[in-house]
Amino acid sequence: MPTYSFQDVVATITGPGGTINLSDESVADEGISIEMIDDKTSMTTGAGRGAMHNLHVSNAGRVRVRLLKTSPANAALMAMMNFQSTSSAYTGQNVITMSNPAWGDDHSCRQCAFVKRPDNVNGKDGGMMEWTFNSADVSTQLGIGMIVSGA
Repeated sequence: MPTYSFQDVVATITGPGGTINLSDESVADEGISIEMIDDKTSMTTGAGRGAMHNLHVSNAGRVRVRLLKTSPANAALMAMMNFQSTSSAYTGQNVITMSNPAWGDDHSCRQCAFVKRPDNVNGKDGGMMEWTFNSADVSTQLGIGMIVSGA
């Protein structure tokens, strides 16, 4: 039976202002997600029963990184965001990569830009900070559980 563990995930953001590890022990339970923004296809129907499928070329996506409030990566991301906000020359230049060698998964998100500062919630429990990035180009290679057998 295959087993998944977040400890196998390696994620980083690289761009103007530095490189930051996004997959250390301070990732919240909700983890990191990569979502596509656009549908890959649409369908147009005619007056009869005919239909036409339309293939869209967009690979735009959104990356959400959820960190514990106490994560040192929050300060590093804030510094990176503040730096990139000083000029449009720095915006949209980030690359976010995430891989899971145990499963053979590889994700590369290019031309990423910060969407906004994360909401800052102060409550009974410290909670998390959710960082959101828009990506112009998301490429994904899913290994879906590589099987390693011993001799």
